[in-house]
Amino acid sequence: MTTYEAAYRQSIAEPEVFWAEQAKQLTWFTFPSAILSTDENGFYRWYKGGKLNTSYLALDYHIEQGRGGQPALIYDSPVTGVQKTYTYAELRDEAARVAGGLRKLGVEKGDRVIIYMPMIPEAVFSMLACARIGAIHSVVFGGFAARELAIRIDDAQPKVLLTASGGIEINKHIPYKPLVDEALAQAEHRIERCVVYARPGIEAVLQPDIDLDWAEWLADAEPAGYVPVDATDPLYILYTSGTTGKPKGIVRDNGGHAVALKYSMNHVYDTHVGEVFWAASDVGWVVGHSYIVYGPLINGCTTILYEGKPVKTPDPGAFWRVIADHKVKTLFTAPTAIRAIKKEDPDGHYADKYDLSHFHRLYLAGERCDAATYEWAKALLGDRDVIDNWWQTESGWPMLAQMPAYGMIPVKPGSAGRPVCGFDVQILDGANQPLGANQEGAVCIRLPLPPSCLPTLWNNDDRFRAGYLAPYPGYYFSGDGGYRDEEGYVFITGRMDDVINVAGHRLSTADMEEVVARHPAVAECAVIGIQDNLKGQVPVGFVVLKEGIALSDEQLEKDLIQMVRDQVGAVASFKRATIVHRLPKTRSGKILRRVMRAIADGQEYTMPSTIEDPVVLSEIEQRMKDEQIGEAFE
Repeated sequence: MTTYEAAYRQSIAEPEVFWAEQAKQLTWFTFPSAILSTDENGFYRWYKGGKLNTSYLALDYHIEQGRGGQPALIYDSPVTGVQKTYTYAELRDEAARVAGGLRKLGVEKGDRVIIYMPMIPEAVFSMLACARIGAIHSVVFGGFAARELAIRIDDAQPKVLLTASGGIEINKHIPYKPLVDEALAQAEHRIERCVVYARPGIEAVLQPDIDLDWAEWLADAEPAGYVPVDATDPLYILYTSGTTGKPKGIVRDNGGHAVALKYSMNHVYDTHVGEVFWAASDVGWVVGHSYIVYGPLINGCTTILYEGKPVKTPDPGAFWRVIADHKVKTLFTAPTAIRAIKKEDPDGHYADKYDLSHFHRLYLAGERCDAATYEWAKALLGDRDVIDNWWQTESGWPMLAQMPAYGMIPVKPGSAGRPVCGFDVQILDGANQPLGANQEGAVCIRLPLPPSCLPTLWNNDDRFRAGYLAPYPGYYFSGDGGYRDEEGYVFITGRMDDVINVAGHRLSTADMEEVVARHPAVAECAVIGIQDNLKGQVPVGFVVLKEGIALSDEQLEKDLIQMVRDQVGAVASFKRATIVHRLPKTRSGKILRRVMRAIADGQEYTMPSTIEDPVVLSEIEQRMKDEQIGEAFE
């Protein structure tokens, strides 16, 4: 067996040789003429000249191999009581029919389609349908508010929007159509058609000039075949929060994406043809793209689409029930989910009720996994592996992890492991120089990035250069800080900007600050992310009122919670805001958010030499203590 050290060395020293071999694991219509090249902007591109189709690789290929009757997608919805299994042949037919419906609306290769749907099979059909005809999909998480959807509509400029009448949050119906209507009214870009899937019990009022009923739309749709696309053609755009308040459109290409996901399914997640893989995430996030839809299907696995929660649907045994019912081998979820289960079932009694004999490994990612959560899961699951891994929307697959295909290494709680093959991870100081063991700095990846990583941002090459390449020349800047120990394990310590991770969802505090600042009583504000035992991080607002305004903390907090919920979405979990007299700043006027976070989290910090008035920090600390804001004061 090839060792990790040998495979990793080759992937860094001979990337073209390494990734050419991995490309051969796929069926191409035309094999690439260049494994690695640069485009007219000087950006690295993988597999130029290659032609393939991602929907073909995920569906038709397996049917051709005689696996058409194998379960491809299992829809498990405890909130509706529905379970349904689609074979590879059935999933191909559904995707082909939706692709035909899109064709009927004039959607062709290169056109954009926004998908704003809950966790229902039609969301998966829609993604695969776009890939089938070379259209570029942009899935928007169903929990986002109208304003966030409108921003994405204006940036992607889609021809068609696919949605559903609503989603279900445990036992509460969330109508989507009013949000879509409001977003379309706010957006400058005019879409041509909006197709609405009617869910039982959730009504939607259709507008005759733009809206179509899903069932009627597909009634006479001719199934569409797959269209060969270039490896460098975009498969999708996925928006991730940025510090400017405007989301960044991460571009994912077809060729590198397919190669990397197949490689990762086998070498990182150790899940193979015919085995059951479950990513307990949402199709609106990158985990859902990579490991609910594309990765498992390209690799010939059975994937789970779960419309539920780790608790309350109906109890903290929900995950164990799904694993037992569907013989899941591998579960991928966020540490938040495990913390929620631990909170409601601290002794793990619910796991004892189910047959988990098929279950081999638990993978955790999406946020930092604290040692307590890891140790609880490990104690509960016994001999089964519990594996942390670290990656981003920008990479599309893990950058740090275990690689079981090359042999397991000891786990170090708090570390996401060692670099995955292809990722030359370095810890750099401010002068662009590598740091030694146990020295904290910026986590960067030496260029070129391996396949599947973003080649640029949608219609914004300048922002791609400025945000990812310029800060550390010759490297990709991840935005995270961290350090490497003597054995090569990397520890991620947190973001170096104003993006926070709420229950695995990456959100911008700058975006929330924009909303808070619109309150008529607010003169100045800061929103910071502080540690939370359940969600990892949660946002808290600190607000300075305008002169002459008398407003209670309670009323202000109520107003701001509703404003953020309406304009960012409930997913932001903005539930705390407090009035302060002043905000701590440098002499140049920069708010000391990082120091405020350190105070709330009970961490040591150095008083900046450029601070305008040190007394303000003491006032903020006392306010946090009075209001019991942060781990340090709870």
